[in-house]
Amino acid sequence: MSVELIADKVGLDYSRDGNRTVALADFTVRVTESEFVTVCGPSGCGKSSFLNLVAGFVQPTRGSLLLNGAPIRGPGADRGVVFQEHALFPWMTVERNIAYGPRVNGVAAAETDRIVAESLEMIGLQRFARSYPKELSGGMKQRVAIARALATRPKMLLMDEPFAALDAQTRRFLQGELVRIWQHTRTTILFITHSIDEAILLSDRIVVMTARPGTVKDVINIKLPRPRDENQHEFLTYRRRITEQLQHEIDKSLVEFEAARC
Repeated sequence: MSVELIADKVGLDYSRDGNRTVALADFTVRVTESEFVTVCGPSGCGKSSFLNLVAGFVQPTRGSLLLNGAPIRGPGADRGVVFQEHALFPWMTVERNIAYGPRVNGVAAAETDRIVAESLEMIGLQRFARSYPKELSGGMKQRVAIARALATRPKMLLMDEPFAALDAQTRRFLQGELVRIWQHTRTTILFITHSIDEAILLSDRIVVMTARPGTVKDVINIKLPRPRDENQHEFLTYRRRITEQLQHEIDKSLVEFEAARC
């Protein structure tokens, strides 16, 4: 499944109460097949705005955004989305949540059953197939959300801070699980996070953003074997590099804010 996402000088403006906000400006990046690419940046820099553009929830104000050579006009089954909140249907069991996408897309019942069985095995929740979301832990719900997003066999998996609401231990476990699932499916992943360590643990490449209006400050290739150790010298070097870049953007924003107040 060939995948190529190209954002070329993408801009995104919001207007509210007559005030115009530039969320993204000249944002340019390329994501290719089977890559795990993470976008990291200061709060409010437009990370989630970019993911919403790729998901097709909003349209760019300027520039072009192409998936396999075609403009993204709206949401589609070729892109699965996982949010910070699991967004499972509470009235459906785990197996019915996973089956929802294939059934809506007209997949035959036998093939849907096969996809559900494979998905449950992939996330290790076979025993909870007939459980409801309220009966699951937060980490289990997110595993189901990932499986549901992958059940439609999307070209890309878009993940907007999916582990941010979890406790540290569960978050670390699911980071490892996500890498395992990605290595199994080789689905192209675009991942949004505030966490520098999470970005380094997971990614092939990290796109570091500037403060608003968000643009690409740096693209860093992470050349570490998996699984990764936060105490590795190379890991700490990457962390220091990204921390310094983000701190510079935060400091710059504070100076501009103070200047605007004067």
